[in-house]
Parts: sequence; C-alpha cells; structure tokens
Amino acid sequence: MLKILVPIKKVVDYNVQVRPTPDNKGVDTANVKMGINPFDEIALEEAVRIKERTSDTTVISVSIGKNTVQDILRSSLAFGADRSIMVETELDLGPLQIAKILVKIAKLEQPDLILMGKQAIDDDCNQTGQMLAGILGWPQATFISEIDVNEKKVLLKREVDAGVEQLETVLPCVATVDLRLNNPRFISLPNIIKAKKKEIKIIDVKELGLDLSRKTEITKIYEPKQREKGEIIENVEQLIDRLRKSGVLNK
Repeated sequence: MLKILVPIKKVVDYNVQVRPTPDNKGVDTANVKMGINPFDEIALEEAVRIKERTSDTTVISVSIGKNTVQDILRSSLAFGADRSIMVETELDLGPLQIAKILVKIAKLEQPDLILMGKQAIDDDCNQTGQMLAGILGWPQATFISEIDVNEKKVLLKREVDAGVEQLETVLPCVATVDLRLNNPRFISLPNIIKAKKKEIKIIDVKELGLDLSRKTEITKIYEPKQREKGEIIENVEQLIDRLRKSGVLNK
C-alpha cells in the first residue's frame, strides 16, 4: 500500500491584485477570491495521477489554518483525495511552524511520500518542504518536473541552470513540485457531490503540544514602486547613446 500526504494552503487567487491592510502589517483578504495554492494543486494532481495508475494507493490532503480552510479541503476531496485533515489554529504561522505541524501529522499518518508545492504564492518562502524533510530525516527532492514511484524507489527529474537533473531516492521521502510537472484537471460536478460525503478530520493545533512561537516578525508590507515607462530602442547606436546619457557608459 502506498500512502501519499499532500499539504495544501489557502491563498489569494493568483489573478487578484493584492493590497496591504491599512496598518501595513498584512494582506487584505476581505471579500477577495481565494483558493488552493497553485503549486499545491499541481502536487495534488500528481498524487491523484499516481493513485490512478498504482493500485492500493491512498491520498490524504492536509491544511493548516482557520475553519475557513475547509472549502479547499473539500475541493481536494473532489479532486480525488480519499480523506482530509484540518489542523485548526488562529495563529499566524511561518514555514518552520508549519513544518513542525506537518511532522506531527506525518508521524500520525505514516505516509510513504509527502508531495507538496515548492512554495506558496502569498509569501514565496520556499522553505517548508526542506524544513519538513530535515526534521523528519527523510531524503528530499525539490522543484521536481517529473516523478515515477516504483515500489520503494522514486525516480525524479528537476530543472537546474545547466539542464535537467535526474535523481533517484527511496521511500519515505519529501518532494516539492514545480509548474512543469502537470496541468491540474477541472473538478467535475459529480466529484463535488461525492466530496461532501468524504471525511475531514479536525485537529486542534493545541492537541499537538508544539512550541509554535515565531522567531521572525513582519514589520511592514507595502506595494512595490511603479516602474518608469519603458522605451523601445531601434538600433545599437541609440542604445549606446541612451547608456551614455544615463551615465552607465563614460565614453
């Protein structure tokens, strides 16, 4: 039996232009469309694909946050996950705190593979997967663009600056996924209806007995300065002239 754990995060939809809150301490999410982090959706899609081609496979989705994350867990169940876990908390958690919680869930569920997005598009930290693997003491592969699970062996590919890197590891392991891994499916109406009958296990974060105090503090969130309007240069001579006038070239 193969068990795959897929952590997912609720974020502001990537098509929405985010705005800072009036106190510049966070992002305004009031009345804003939200959904599953796109990288996590790719991880979920791949987990379901593995399940479809590998018999006796279970996919479990997990999310951490307020009670409002139940909607993305329902979506994950409609996607094809067999069951879901919600770790309920009002705390504002960083990558390390999330990794600590996922370690507890991993010890409870004993998955063979943890498949997750390489980063969340709200903070772009790209740290949780690496921290999770480090605390568990499991092998890890990051930014994967291809994965093949064959019994206890896992074959992976990841894009690097020099080309494509091929990796081989063993289960259990942690893998974080990149955009090129797949294109997530559309959820059908029958699957949405079926998802309402599937299990969402709710765990109060206090039950896990963890120190979740943050070591970092967000001091200010603000919009980037607008760039100056670009200019089309017709030829090399014009380019050199502009560079000289700007002071980049001295001669």
